[in-house]
Amino acid sequence: MLKKKHGFIYSIFILIVSQCIIKITGLIYKLYLTNKSGFGDEGNAIYASAFQIYAILLAITSIGVPNAISKLISSKVAKGDNKGAYRIFKIAFILFGGLGFLGSCILFFYAHIISCNYLGIPEAEISLIALSPSIFFVSIEAVLKGYFNGREKISITANSQSMEQIFKTISTIIFVEIFSNISRKNTIIMVGVASIATTLGTVFSCAYLYICYLKNKKQIWKEVLTSVEQKQERIKTVIKTIFWVTMPISISSLLGAMNKTIDAFTIVKNISEFVGLEQAKIQYGILTGKIDTLINLPFSFNMAFAITLIPAISAAVEKKDYKSAKKKIKFSLLATLIIGSTCSLGLYIFADFILKVLFPNASAGANMLKLSSWSIIFVVLTQTITGVIQGLGKFKIMIISLSIGCITKLILNTFLLKIETIGIYGAIISTLISHIIVCLINIIMLFRYMKTAFEIKKLKNKEFLLQK
Repeated sequence: MLKKKHGFIYSIFILIVSQCIIKITGLIYKLYLTNKSGFGDEGNAIYASAFQIYAILLAITSIGVPNAISKLISSKVAKGDNKGAYRIFKIAFILFGGLGFLGSCILFFYAHIISCNYLGIPEAEISLIALSPSIFFVSIEAVLKGYFNGREKISITANSQSMEQIFKTISTIIFVEIFSNISRKNTIIMVGVASIATTLGTVFSCAYLYICYLKNKKQIWKEVLTSVEQKQERIKTVIKTIFWVTMPISISSLLGAMNKTIDAFTIVKNISEFVGLEQAKIQYGILTGKIDTLINLPFSFNMAFAITLIPAISAAVEKKDYKSAKKKIKFSLLATLIIGSTCSLGLYIFADFILKVLFPNASAGANMLKLSSWSIIFVVLTQTITGVIQGLGKFKIMIISLSIGCITKLILNTFLLKIETIGIYGAIISTLISHIIVCLINIIMLFRYMKTAFEIKKLKNKEFLLQK
């Protein structure tokens, strides 16, 4: 199974199909919860606030891991060093498994303090506790995904993601239906069981990936035994290398997740001063439960380019095949522009219609969706460029741009949310501006690098060949 490698376009196609399945089932999941009596916008607010804390811990322990491991593995495999690639996988498995376990413990034992003192939503405590075990399992599956992606076996990762979302959707509907009757539609209980379903989904996905690994163990060992001989690095050196690549990506993932976390910490606290606490929760629930769900759809489809570009460009650069790398970059950017502009325009024009059709029992938020839709084009471009940058190993660009974006977001949120006439729209405006800034920085730096580094390396290669 691991012998067969798929092409760049095929890998993108597989991931797009996977994301279609994920987003269709995810939309069913979100439609069910939002329209469910007793859950609605308030339930979305509680769940979203807990999920943002969960996302921060994931960013630290696992979110950047698949891309980092993918890059390291693909570089080793490109040189025929399958033994070195497998060694990186084993060390990363133990390393991030331990970090994931630590993250789970932090979320479990500090759920009360986080929900009451930082979020200002005590009802989120149960949800935080229910989500805590999944940090460990996501960390394990992140390493497995990185290993398969690095070997250009994207279909295994795609299958695991699709299966996780389907399992999560089905189990959420079953659990919420059962417990809504038992608890007499208690919102907190319903949010809690929905969070449990999310955790079970990650366990299911992790189990699937590990089974795939076990099934391919014989083939992996054959490749390890016939590997091109390379000098074996010390464990300490391998760990340093993993952290050297993982940390910038994890920091970038953390900074990327900070936008929504800033909203979780600032929206309810600030707008409740002039609309009241309950109305503030409802407005936050509309933004996170409906608007973000719809806006994130094109992000997920476009993610296929970012994920596929990392190992593809890393391997191309390792082989000094700059022509192939440039071709893949240009194709991905063009496709991204088409996806982003089409989705932005569609959501802006049909915002009111979409919300009424999808959320008949809670259709408020058309103006929020219209304003938010303009951020799509900038986010999808940033996604694709980030995939290129990670493949090239230029991590500082991501960290600098995202840091500037986060600082901009925090400053604007703090200022705009306190203006009564703007209210929650301040968070949307600040998000849009921060995405524009991040996108522009990444575009400028990417094209500057491509015009200089690639051409210089080509020239050096030609000089070397002439000397030979």
